[in-house]
Amino acid sequence: MFKKRPSKAELRDQLNAEVNQYLQKGGEIEQVEMGESGLVDGRYNHHKTSFDNPGPTERTPVHALLSTIDSRRKNKTASATIQSRATPPKKVPKQKVIYDDFGDPIRTVWVEE
Repeated sequence: MFKKRPSKAELRDQLNAEVNQYLQKGGEIEQVEMGESGLVDGRYNHHKTSFDNPGPTERTPVHALLSTIDSRRKNKTASATIQSRATPPKKVPKQKVIYDDFGDPIRTVWVEE
């Protein structure tokens, strides 16, 4: 069925056990000053690593495009309502169950309503 998610205490105990196992095998934990890992040669790294763009790019205006899409959508819904008024809906036969005096189903028939 479903596996129970470990609680925070169980995760903490598991992490402490893994750290102790690492230390027993001869591993070392290096202590660093706060913010030191973000430093390159003693200074903060100002180079962007996630994007290679040289700087901010000019945005493309889309207001005219959005208004065109909105007008098309309005025209489409208006024409759909006009068409729905012009043609009557088709009558689709429905299945009707006939019951006996005790409420048990006897048979089904198709009825156009």
